[in-house]
Amino acid sequence: MKIRAGFRIGYECKQDTPMLLVLNLHPSRRGDLLGDQTISFDRPIRAWEYIDGFGNACSRIVAPQGVTTISTGFQIYDDGQPDSVPVNAVQHDINDLPDHVLVYLLGSRYCDTDRLADFAWETFSHTRPGWDRVKSILDYAHDRIVFDYSKADPTRTAFGGWQDRAGVCRDYAHLAITLCRCMNVPARYCTGYLGDIGVPTDPNPMDFSAWFEVFLSGRWYTVDARHNTPRIGRVLMATGRDATDVAMSTAFGPAKLVHFEVTTEQKDA
Repeated sequence: MKIRAGFRIGYECKQDTPMLLVLNLHPSRRGDLLGDQTISFDRPIRAWEYIDGFGNACSRIVAPQGVTTISTGFQIYDDGQPDSVPVNAVQHDINDLPDHVLVYLLGSRYCDTDRLADFAWETFSHTRPGWDRVKSILDYAHDRIVFDYSKADPTRTAFGGWQDRAGVCRDYAHLAITLCRCMNVPARYCTGYLGDIGVPTDPNPMDFSAWFEVFLSGRWYTVDARHNTPRIGRVLMATGRDATDVAMSTAFGPAKLVHFEVTTEQKDA
């Protein structure tokens, strides 16, 4: 299956402003590209490329005063298979986890495990460790939050989403990640493209999507608390502890988002 995707994003800066961008495809998906995928700017801007501590392909720029438009477009191969459902996957004892996975058990900016730990143990300690426990958490987060673009809040933490019971895809992910970590299941945040492939068209505007991965049986598995069903055609951009690590842009100065357009669609062969 071929997927065509891309974005066009505009920022207005009052002065020359250093920015970090996490807008490239994840290195694990670059081998599936059917052509180049490069980040373009509508003004003369030099970009420095680097790989961050989580393995994401990032860029450093200095956005000049005024409006800068950043864009990309690409085609990529996807196997067209839905997310796997590891019904027999087991949960590792803490002592058996690889060292590099341990960070995904800890609290982070948006995953405030300290505020949900008692609730998590009261609610999920009776579940069978492993996939059954993860599925119970997915079901809970899916039912707890009502999707509502008008309730998006970039400062809302997992505990805030739990209290507000409304939000967007990142809020589902943050809540479920936090509950998994509270129950000793390593979980990491993911962002990328997820079009309406194999499902009814979503009337909401296209956006980057948030989901997450859990570490069971020695590997990472994709899960999604918002949709709570296996999906087709995910294109990963970045992973991290939470939305902070994979923010599409981090500006070191005032930068106003003035245009945002994301496209993802299946392309006929």
